Amino acid sequence: MRTLSRLSHAAALAGVLLLTGCMAMAPKVDIAEPVQARPLPQTYAPAQSGAIFQSAGYRPLYETHRARMVGDIVTIVIRESITAKQESSSSIEKSGSISGSVSALPFLPKTSSVLGKLAVGGSSNNTFDGTGSSEASNLFNGTITTTVTEVLPNGHLLVAGEKQIGVGQSVDILRFSGQVDPMTIQPGNSVSSAQVANVRVEQTGRGARQEAMGIGWLARFFLSVVPF
Repeated sequence: MRTLSRLSHAAALAGVLLLTGCMAMAPKVDIAEPVQARPLPQTYAPAQSGAIFQSAGYRPLYETHRARMVGDIVTIVIRESITAKQESSSSIEKSGSISGSVSALPFLPKTSSVLGKLAVGGSSNNTFDGTGSSEASNLFNGTITTTVTEVLPNGHLLVAGEKQIGVGQSVDILRFSGQVDPMTIQPGNSVSSAQVANVRVEQTGRGARQEAMGIGWLARFFLSVVPF
């Protein structure tokens, strides 16, 4: 019974390590949820003032079509380009020397050949040269139509959206979320991603193509557990 218990504990531990390795190999983007929202129903309480004009149910005859309410649509033009380059170099050099000799000894004349042999000297030299460089470049272009999910007290809009395209046995998924200032929205309710705050963009896929490009679960297990 103890042997079976130990085996079950070992299997449970291996399962936890396997799941940990799989989770570590599949990073996720913190997309704001939900990615869609329905317009809020408008309720108007009839005022008992007796006036013709009622502010609760007023809608202007001419108003902008710019997105400003929950459920409105905003098109995000994704133009993300990030380039980073770093170079470093260092040089260290250190040298030293030491020497010593004996000029006189009791009971020996100064011209003795023994005194010439009583000398010591040493030197050291240490040189280090190191250089390093790294460069990364990322380019992401695309368009996604999002929905206003929340209106902040300052009037800014929280937008989020998802696009799924299925071809054959594969599905491509594009998700986006961010914070938009209504003043940056262009005609046609479009805005550049460079003018969106707290941008979260995720492009993933699922299906046969994604499985072919991924690493098997056993390989992930050994990559996460084996230290070499």
